[in-house]
Amino acid sequence: MTKLADLARLIRSKNAGPFELTFDIMFEDEARYSRVRASGALTREVVAQLYGLPADQVKFFYVDNALAVKASIPRPATQGDLYDSDGHGGQQYAPLMEIEIP
Repeated sequence: MTKLADLARLIRSKNAGPFELTFDIMFEDEARYSRVRASGALTREVVAQLYGLPADQVKFFYVDNALAVKASIPRPATQGDLYDSDGHGGQQYAPLMEIEIP
């Protein structure tokens, strides 16, 4: 097993407007990307579980021509709200790094 952070070239989160966060997971070669995709360890359901959401609230895509995975989730608080602790959404990716890939 290998952590996703050790296979991906970049794992980042960012704001996707005031109501959503988006995650980008990018790979430097097709072998690593294909390994993650074929493993079944990175799915809409896994992202939903990590962020405490129902799976139907997660937008999830494998983008083959970019060797990337994209996911978007509702923000826990509207951007700029008193309870919004990360206005740019740049600190929300950490749980993804720990996903174990066979």
